[in-house]
Amino acid sequence: MNTVESPVMNAATSASRIAARYLSAWNATDSRERDRMVREAFSSEVHYLDPMMEGRGHDGMAALIAGAQHRFAGYRFVLLGTPEGHHSVVRFSWTLAAPGAEPVARGTDVAEVDADGRLRRVTGFLDYVAG
Repeated sequence: MNTVESPVMNAATSASRIAARYLSAWNATDSRERDRMVREAFSSEVHYLDPMMEGRGHDGMAALIAGAQHRFAGYRFVLLGTPEGHHSVVRFSWTLAAPGAEPVARGTDVAEVDADGRLRRVTGFLDYVAG
């Protein structure tokens, strides 16, 4: 039986790498580094949507991340649990916290991956937000 690497296999076998690249982009504080990481992690036609924000394209993602960096200066996104993938979809959870502190937010993101392993659509859910 012959097998061919495809987006289907890519999401299943690369979910951890995809999630790590995604969170690295969100944690990038330097604007040049962030722009580079956004272009590596997201397709040019990316559409991002969560209960608080929405953005499209590389510039839209970079602006969303810069806004989160401004609002939560010094906080870091950290992977929570093990990412999963099947077909062209990945799902992973994360926390947002200051170093050594309890998380101020936890969420789960579901994302569609393109043929190059970049995220083209991300839908985020907030599982917990500190009151």
